[in-house]
Amino acid sequence: MSRVHCPRCQRPQSHCLCPLIPRLASRTRVLILQHPDEVRHALNTARLAALGLCNAELRIGEHFPELEAELAGRQVWLLFPGAAALHVEALAGQACGEERVLIVPDGTWRKARRLLHCNPWLAALPRLSLAEGLVSRYRLRKAPGPGALSTVEALVHCLNALEGQGRFDALLAPFEALIDGQIAAMGEEVFRRNHLRESPET
Repeated sequence: MSRVHCPRCQRPQSHCLCPLIPRLASRTRVLILQHPDEVRHALNTARLAALGLCNAELRIGEHFPELEAELAGRQVWLLFPGAAALHVEALAGQACGEERVLIVPDGTWRKARRLLHCNPWLAALPRLSLAEGLVSRYRLRKAPGPGALSTVEALVHCLNALEGQGRFDALLAPFEALIDGQIAAMGEEVFRRNHLRESPET
């Protein structure tokens, strides 16, 4: 018999995260484009981010031809690294007379690049990058390198930089609870043996 899942956060009902998900207003409109392979991922932080932001939308797919016309004439930025990417702190200092639209690809680096490949207009957008050296709080998976953050973490860093430090930290509460729940399910001993990072020598 399959477990009953919450229709909103899609977690098992016994581990529903909805009480921890905030509803935060932002001047920036957030549009998360999720690769289909990520939909049933245990750590679907894109859904958590979309649920926690009033001005956010989650769309699933590989091809988004409708968006090019929908966003024509808008101030649109792609949160994705690149040689010509503008640091988000620099954008925060620029005056903005209209609503900014922030597009965030959701998936592994390979899948995110696939989204850009399938949507040339997306790859051509001006890009934003985050500060170097940011470390993910996802303690159950070794990141491929510094700056490899989950979608919700990347959004928190970006929106905090654009609209005020600390304003969007509450988005991380369900993310932390999700990780704690996975650690509890595997057991502390297994977690320490397989995932706990060693402390650097002093």
